[in-house]
Amino acid sequence: MSHIYIAFVDTPGFFAALIRRFLKQRYIHVVLGFDAELREAYSVGRRNPAVPVFAGFEKEDKGRILHTFPTAFYRICELDCTDVQKKELWERVQEDYRNRFRIHYAVLGLPFTMMNIPFYINNQYTCSSYIARVLQENGVVNFEKHFSVVTPKDFYVYKNMRVVYEGELSQIVAGISDSLSGSIRDGSVLYER
Repeated sequence: MSHIYIAFVDTPGFFAALIRRFLKQRYIHVVLGFDAELREAYSVGRRNPAVPVFAGFEKEDKGRILHTFPTAFYRICELDCTDVQKKELWERVQEDYRNRFRIHYAVLGLPFTMMNIPFYINNQYTCSSYIARVLQENGVVNFEKHFSVVTPKDFYVYKNMRVVYEGELSQIVAGISDSLSGSIRDGSVLYER
């Protein structure tokens, strides 16, 4: 049995506030990680954390995100998968990373997502639709709806995820969290695996 990690991100900013208001939840960005500390984590989001205009497929850089958003708050959840599923996900993500400048944020698809109308624009995704697609294609999750209308809220309420960390990004970057062999802790809460 293997695990992948879904990180939910709460960052300040005008665009984030709009999405947060629509979704009615704290966490509005979703990241796919291959380890609990998010050393290998990917998403469709800002290419530069300080510039919301340019967005696409990127490897998450916790240091840059922390520099731009010192109060960023994360919830990291663990999701079971098979060794084969994790390997296939890794290969898919690495292929997409090599072609990352062809994958863009689906700004034009946002109204369709809000109205729950499936859409697909070639190589354009929201953060949640990209992760939903690759996870559904590999049999890790089943949202029972088209990947394009999956929102961060769908991940947030998905029944098979276990919270392993919730706290400030600064604690992850500072190395306060334990390694994968143990637990991940924030300043006051310890989630056992």
